[in-house]
Amino acid sequence: MTERRGARRGADLVVVGDCNPDVLVLGDDLTPSFGQQEKLVDGMWLVVGGSAAITAVAAARLGLSVELVAAVGADPAGDFMLAQMAREGVGTAAVAVREGMPTGMTVALSRGADRAILTALGAITSLTAPDVPAALLAQARHVHISSYFLLERSLGPGLAAMLAAARAAGATTSLDTNWDPAGEWGDGQLRASLAQTDVLLPNEQEAVRIAGQPNLPAATDALTAAGPRLAVKLGERGVLCVDGRVWHRVELPPVTPVDTTGAGDCFNAGLIAGLLRGLALSDAATLGCAVGALSTRAAGGTASCPDLASALALAQTATVRRAGEGTPSP
Repeated sequence: MTERRGARRGADLVVVGDCNPDVLVLGDDLTPSFGQQEKLVDGMWLVVGGSAAITAVAAARLGLSVELVAAVGADPAGDFMLAQMAREGVGTAAVAVREGMPTGMTVALSRGADRAILTALGAITSLTAPDVPAALLAQARHVHISSYFLLERSLGPGLAAMLAAARAAGATTSLDTNWDPAGEWGDGQLRASLAQTDVLLPNEQEAVRIAGQPNLPAATDALTAAGPRLAVKLGERGVLCVDGRVWHRVELPPVTPVDTTGAGDCFNAGLIAGLLRGLALSDAATLGCAVGALSTRAAGGTASCPDLASALALAQTATVRRAGEGTPSP
């Protein structure tokens, strides 16, 4: 049985993907000691998790009207996520509540700039294209897909057609595949979805693996040939934007992160907000970098998501270099 709640009309952004709590563990020594040994850590929090949910919250903080499409279980973890989304002003009319299935959950072990992630998928992988209301797509300004590889077998078969329908109705589209736990990195089904994607938002390692290329310059050539523009996240080195044969590097002054959980998802929200403000891809990526950087000031993916004024102020400190045309050399 699936429960639905009343929808809002005409969202700026529809985010489709995963919605699950994160149990976030911070410390310098996070290696578990089996044999029933107890180890103390610096801190542990129950926070908003799931790339789609984090992007949705970050976008709402930037002033966008946002609808989330995901699947959770009819359990306390699902209730927690729905309550957090409501508190942030994210619409949950299209979040399916699955009876008899657990909400997905993640344990993230975070050491500042590095993380190890353990995820139990639960209801996450029950989301399919028919769960995404056609009316929601028809009214959206932008549709963003998160965590493709977690949803590859459920949402994936209908995703290309769904994105095509959104574009036909006037929406722009973006996709962040995130990491592939299976290590297979996509097939013709993903390529069909990329052909209906306006902007692909991988990190450097993901871009190389999705493209099946030995390095990032070769990967950008292969991926842009598939159709989308690119904003490749390079961590502390900023972002590489590829728009046709023109590429830019975007960098911010260095920041000292408390926790980088969700920074890439927050970057996505900032970039989308920039595109919806009519900015060029490189300028939108600058706003994305600012949102991502500011999100690292506290533990968890959403605790320090900024408002638009704060993000715009930090974006003014960015360096944007048009580094040429052709194949980039990051």
